[in-house]
Amino acid sequence: MNAKDVIHEVANALFFEFDTEALSRLLTEDYIQHNPGVPTGKAALLGVAPALASADFKTTVHRVIAEDDLVVVHSTFDNADLFGAPTLVSFDVFRVENGKAAEHWDNLQPPPATTPSGRSMTDGPTQVVDLNKTEANKALVQGFIDDVFLAGRLEKAADYIVSEPGAYQQHNPGVADGLDKLGEAFATMQQAGNAFSFSKLHRIIAEGNFVFTMTEGAVGATPSAFFDLWRVEDGRIVEHWDTISAIPDEMAHNNGKF
Repeated sequence: MNAKDVIHEVANALFFEFDTEALSRLLTEDYIQHNPGVPTGKAALLGVAPALASADFKTTVHRVIAEDDLVVVHSTFDNADLFGAPTLVSFDVFRVENGKAAEHWDNLQPPPATTPSGRSMTDGPTQVVDLNKTEANKALVQGFIDDVFLAGRLEKAADYIVSEPGAYQQHNPGVADGLDKLGEAFATMQQAGNAFSFSKLHRIIAEGNFVFTMTEGAVGATPSAFFDLWRVEDGRIVEHWDTISAIPDEMAHNNGKF
């Protein structure tokens, strides 16, 4: 099985069937966990599955992309109070090693009832296309992160994002469609003392028209993790999904968020 097939089996065992026997076969013995509330190791994750079953945990998978040994799963969880809220939008990232899941990162955020764009945090295109453009699309998003997120040069965003009015489709729950609205949102957050700042890009994973980034930073003074999914079309970023989560001071392990 390739990495995407392995994680399909892992997700099915953990989130749908709550099958600890199958899950046990699919995890490395030294499974590394980065979810802040779950202890590291195979045994700890096996203990989560029965709790999810008892909670009548429900999962809807929206998108899956993979590059080499890394797989990104974009999902909605319902009856998810075990993880902090009744409904959560999640990006789960798995690293596969020798046909088994060896490491896991995630970022969870409750979705709002309404958004400025009228879009949800998960709707929109799901099909992976343009596989021959994977490297070019990855380089485009890498440039955007370097110039706009890390260097703070918002004026460079038009070099990467489609600029026609309303053409940039936004799924962040606080921002409307359009490149101009992105700039307005950043300015409003800065005035309110909740400006985004970015310090390090930890991972970038691309498949065709989708590129995922995992970035460390802060919202105001709160250390935060930014998991972003970008859709690229004709050499420009045209759509964006994300989850943003505070990084707690204490975690159930010593592996860190990233």
